[in-house]
Amino acid sequence: MRRIKNGYLWAVAVIAISIMGVQIAQAQTIIPDSALVPSTTYYTDLIGGGIGNIAVMTGGGNAANVGGTDGRNDDGYDGPLNLGFTMNFFGTDYSQFYANNNGNISFNNGISAYTPTGPIGANEPIISPFFADVDTRNSASGVMHIRTDIPNEVIVTWDAVGYYDTNANKLDSFQLVLRGPGYTIPVGEGPIGFFYKSMQWETGDASGGTNGFGGTPAAVGFGNGAGQGEELQGSIQNGISGIVNDHHIWFNQNLTVVPPPPSNNVPEPGSLSMLAGMGLSGAGILFRRRRLA
Repeated sequence: MRRIKNGYLWAVAVIAISIMGVQIAQAQTIIPDSALVPSTTYYTDLIGGGIGNIAVMTGGGNAANVGGTDGRNDDGYDGPLNLGFTMNFFGTDYSQFYANNNGNISFNNGISAYTPTGPIGANEPIISPFFADVDTRNSASGVMHIRTDIPNEVIVTWDAVGYYDTNANKLDSFQLVLRGPGYTIPVGEGPIGFFYKSMQWETGDASGGTNGFGGTPAAVGFGNGAGQGEELQGSIQNGISGIVNDHHIWFNQNLTVVPPPPSNNVPEPGSLSMLAGMGLSGAGILFRRRRLA
């Protein structure tokens, strides 16, 4: 599917595919990259309390390191994990999720796939801050973390992570924020947030990449696992790491972009006074691959 690119308006591409006489409609919405807001921090840098505990893999593909407390793995995932709230995603309610090492979370099942075909290409409902071939086995790479100590909020962080095959000469740092219906959301924020700090690579070696680039680059967006999805403009195209580098974006429950407050492009540290009063500190819990023999 060719993506429609438009820097100012939302666009929808619909393709009808004939498979043995059956027409299957696939719909994809493009999120303009102009909706990204410049920033250089994680959400957790703003509210304090850290990025949570190292994710311990419960399953996955190549070198998943199931049960390893260091969290180092390739193509692993952690879950099912309780959200602590009910989240409606593409019309379905979910109370659990899987944190996948390859830059995304999913519902129903973990995902160990490492080469993105776009969020609508995933066979499970998926939220992808940066779906790419993350490999954290190199000791110079960070790992995936999960923080769940804030009521009605889950934060998953891929902190300074490397790429396949055990490369750590370039590192990516990005974070996903999920909020439940009971969270009081400040103006300019939303129930879903993607935060990016330094993003130095976008393709793993097994996805056709060389030194972190080329081949099939990372996907950014959402999919329902059945042909509907939303992708950020530039997703699965060369240069996607540069597009998201040092930016953030908030989404409403219906996956539309939340514009920042007119007077401030930096997101508000949600419910800071509440957190300070409760004296909350970091906690958490916490996916990967492959390679055909």
